[in-house]
Amino acid sequence: MDAAIKKQLKITACKARMGIIEGVFNAKSGHPGGAFSCVDIITYLYFRHMNVDPADPKNENRDRFVLSKGHAAPALYAVLALKGFFPQEWIKTLRKSDSNLQGHPSIKYTPGVDMCTGSLGQGISAACGMALGAKISGKPFRVYTVLGDGEIQEGQVWEAAMYASAKGLDNLVAVIDNNNLQIDGTCAEVNSPYPIAEKFKAFGWNVIEIDAHSFDEIDAAFAAAAEFKGKPSAIIAKSVKGKGVSYMENEVGWHGKAPNAEEYEQAMTELSAALAELEA
Repeated sequence: MDAAIKKQLKITACKARMGIIEGVFNAKSGHPGGAFSCVDIITYLYFRHMNVDPADPKNENRDRFVLSKGHAAPALYAVLALKGFFPQEWIKTLRKSDSNLQGHPSIKYTPGVDMCTGSLGQGISAACGMALGAKISGKPFRVYTVLGDGEIQEGQVWEAAMYASAKGLDNLVAVIDNNNLQIDGTCAEVNSPYPIAEKFKAFGWNVIEIDAHSFDEIDAAFAAAAEFKGKPSAIIAKSVKGKGVSYMENEVGWHGKAPNAEEYEQAMTELSAALAELEA
């Protein structure tokens, strides 16, 4: 990847992390850990890869994005705001009763959201339907969905995986945010989904394994998925829960709680320093 493009993606992802902290802190609730682990992927998709236009958000030929792990909505909202789908000021209204940014994505209230999600396992099924619809109608758009590694303990995920393979949905890419932590502990301790790559291969998917925080690897993976024909692609993205904030990294307790004032200040100080270094 070109160095200038990679630098800008890193800057944008850092700003998105700041948006995640801002939103969750003001809401006094939310899921920062898993938002941080997948935000580099979402940043890349919206700012480098997907065919989307904030000025024409309902274009029939646009690419679709489904956040199957809907509790990571702060990551999606932060990226959508930076992309220009809605004002940055909305971030501070996260989870308020009259807000356009609810705790899980809503196609009704939030510009740029393509699917209501939050009930784990259902997002990938919706993504399959969108991809099949594109095939039937001859539309050129592609469909991308991000799932949690804890989420793939849901049986519906594997029904969708079987269906996507059976229908040859090579316009569908599923990203597994593999941070190995869920609400109750490590995925291996709760209900091991491993080996993830081998499972998707067994269900007939093209599988690519990457570092979820390397834009070079992210770029190469999505390029390879776009070129692969005949099967859907699964990108197993090894990530760090809480990535970017020192005290949150690899800490299961940050799955679903908001920082207090002191923790907010520390997170923003760290992220501001990282941003200044990137922009230097």
